[in-house]
Amino acid sequence: MSMLQLEKDVQKLASSAKLSDAVQDVDKLIDLLLAAKERIATASEPHTTGLTLTKLQNPVREGLEALNTDLKKVHKAQNDFNKSLKGAFAKVKGELPTDHDPMEAHQHLINRAIAMHLLREGQFNVASTFIDEVQPEQEDAPSPSATLHHASYDESASGGDAMITDADIPADLTALQSQALQSQFSDMYSILSSLKDHDLLPAIEWARANNAELEARGSNLEFELCKLQFIWLFKGPSINGLPSGPGNGVPGALAYARDNFGHFQQRHMKEIQKLSGAIVYSPNLATSPYRSVFDISLAFEEVAASFTREFCSLLGLSAESPLYVAATAGSLALPQLVKYTSIGKAKGTEWTTTNELAFETPLPKSMVYHSIFVCPVSKEQSTDINPPMILTCGHVLAKESLIKIAKGNRTFKCPYCPGECSIKDAREIVL
Repeated sequence: MSMLQLEKDVQKLASSAKLSDAVQDVDKLIDLLLAAKERIATASEPHTTGLTLTKLQNPVREGLEALNTDLKKVHKAQNDFNKSLKGAFAKVKGELPTDHDPMEAHQHLINRAIAMHLLREGQFNVASTFIDEVQPEQEDAPSPSATLHHASYDESASGGDAMITDADIPADLTALQSQALQSQFSDMYSILSSLKDHDLLPAIEWARANNAELEARGSNLEFELCKLQFIWLFKGPSINGLPSGPGNGVPGALAYARDNFGHFQQRHMKEIQKLSGAIVYSPNLATSPYRSVFDISLAFEEVAASFTREFCSLLGLSAESPLYVAATAGSLALPQLVKYTSIGKAKGTEWTTTNELAFETPLPKSMVYHSIFVCPVSKEQSTDINPPMILTCGHVLAKESLIKIAKGNRTFKCPYCPGECSIKDAREIVL
């Protein structure tokens, strides 16, 4: 079984069985019992107690059965994933070197990554407990920057509303317990919860409040949210479940467009025209030329992902948890790494390169963040000190190859075309 298949099994586990379903069933049982308690407490007739308890038997039994069913599904899903996990690593043989742990001296970075991951997931209590458990290990030797930066999390100074960036988070993990930082993630999850319930207004309000930062990034998030709100109103009460009236349906969508689309005209005029033109086909939109524009089967999931990406970007964070990406990529690379280490040990060779893996590790596209440039002249991969350089003719070489070809001359001939080039005109590029 491949690691890609294991990744699919993880997604299947996350979507098929959730403890939250069991929690909801427990909440329903609690509501039933509290309602029965209230009726008994306020009853004036003695026989009301017996009647209430009798009526309560079937709903409680059904609730317990539903709870057991949910727990069985979770247990089965976990067992199935456990089998998949064992199958994925069944063929992994060999040993990794244990004489040197490169992260041994950086335990605080690992703890920080775990704490940040818990905060990103909204597990504030767990994160606080984790920080309390590991912080004493680091208090013996705090870094100078930790004490310096800790003041930036003083809520009395910031009012609890300061924008926290990843670069500001120090090695002192107690700073991560700041209400200002937790408030940022709490706001994000509150808005995501509203998007899950098809309520776009909190997200639109956030986008407008951060309009300047989003515009500077070239983000279209605010328009995409307003566009989806227009379509959601356009669908009418039979689809969106909102109260009937002038604020819903086609009239409500038109009123919303008049009030909100004005400042989007310069950048999104064509899309606004499409949305307006669809009004003519509103009685039969499914067979109209605008049916693809009004197909929002995945729109709320996509806009939630866009919101998460932009929200984390304004915090100076990546949309995905670095700990999750690192752990998943490491799991995918583990079989190849073990195999390479075993072969190298048998041949008595060592892994000497410091800039790249000595073997190819297939990763999903979602985990490929940077293109890799290999110089066509030297056949070596570019690095920070040997970056790719583009010539005036458009061809790209590594910097070291460029210097060797020029041989100290002001101009030289491109090795791939007749063009004459100059080192001073070559520009470093980022792929």
